[in-house]
Amino acid sequence: MEGHSTYQPKGRGARWLERRLPIMGLAHSSFVAYPTPRNLNYWYTFGAILTFLLAAQILTGIVLAMHYVADGAMAFDAVERIMRDVNYGWLLRYLHFNGASLFFFAVYIHMFRGMYYGSYKEPREVLWILGVIILFLMITTAFMGYVLPWGQMSFWAATVITNLFTAIPFVGTAVTEWLWGGFAVDSATLNRFFSLHYLLPFMIVGVVVLHVWALHVTGQNNPLGIDVKSKKDTVPFTPYATIKDMFATIVFLILFAWVVFFLPNYLGHPDNYIPADPLKTPAHIVPEWYFLPFYAILRAIPDKLLGVIALFASIAVLFFLPWLDTSRVRSAVFRPIYRQFFWIFVLVCIGLGYLGSQPAEGGFVIASRILTAYYFLHFLVILPILGLMERPKPLPASISESVLKKDGPTGEPVSQPAE
Repeated sequence: MEGHSTYQPKGRGARWLERRLPIMGLAHSSFVAYPTPRNLNYWYTFGAILTFLLAAQILTGIVLAMHYVADGAMAFDAVERIMRDVNYGWLLRYLHFNGASLFFFAVYIHMFRGMYYGSYKEPREVLWILGVIILFLMITTAFMGYVLPWGQMSFWAATVITNLFTAIPFVGTAVTEWLWGGFAVDSATLNRFFSLHYLLPFMIVGVVVLHVWALHVTGQNNPLGIDVKSKKDTVPFTPYATIKDMFATIVFLILFAWVVFFLPNYLGHPDNYIPADPLKTPAHIVPEWYFLPFYAILRAIPDKLLGVIALFASIAVLFFLPWLDTSRVRSAVFRPIYRQFFWIFVLVCIGLGYLGSQPAEGGFVIASRILTAYYFLHFLVILPILGLMERPKPLPASISESVLKKDGPTGEPVSQPAE
């Protein structure tokens, strides 16, 4: 039956393996016959795009690690040697460096799509939580990777961020010195960050496996946010979703190639092409663009400890999103008021990103505080109240009815019988 076939191994060897290690049957049920909602749009292709980018980041990172030297006296020159002397080293580094930016770009779209269509709601709470864990691991991995070129911005970003841990009562200084490997950011710090930057991507792979597993247990959400009612609501993952994922990945790769070959340094900071100097502080310390919203939240709070708490709370609040949104309707398609607040929230996040790139002074600080307050109000106040007060539009009876309906002679939507 459509979308529900069972793998039957062909050949004596395949049957022998399937009885002992049914890996081909697992792959077939997960990526070939897996029933997929028939109304998925291209916003649902970012999972495949992210899988490709994660594999590309790991492969390019492994090769770069073969030529990198995690020592404060040689790290900057090692990166320059990769760019100039290693065969296609420049390409590997630009793929890895810009791949991180596009990775975060795709992740943010993936998460906003989940928020819009309510993919975090019952029974997909664990799926969402695993996604937030992946985001946290990505942020940690990317920050440690940003330190490795050992330029001015890398060094001072490491100094500023690691110093935040000193705000933790009682154990802050001990934790900070452990991160440093001494009493200041130096070669020992770089060595620690390099080791963790190499290790954490494999932890991300492990959580991604759990993420995909949870997805296959609960089934995919869809733009309507309604459950699959019958086999008519689904199609097999291959070829329907596979072709769509491949097309979207190719389009995304065109964007990736354009950035790598025409704007390879656009997303970097000029100061990071200056060797790290502990005695010369840059005029304006900024992290990579994908950290800027969180950086703006950190700087919006005048107290150091409260700023650190707000920084971690901005990610921690995402873990509780499935329970903070009290509406029983998943998709924003049927929630007109929520849809407006959703787009306001998106603009707030973009605004925080812009403010994070500006000096922490004057009107920029005031604006950061206003947007930071709204960020938390969206989760803690607006979503709970909105879910109780909003009157959603009527939901369709099934996915297939919504997909197959067309305007009749009177202009009224009517359901067409399935072929």
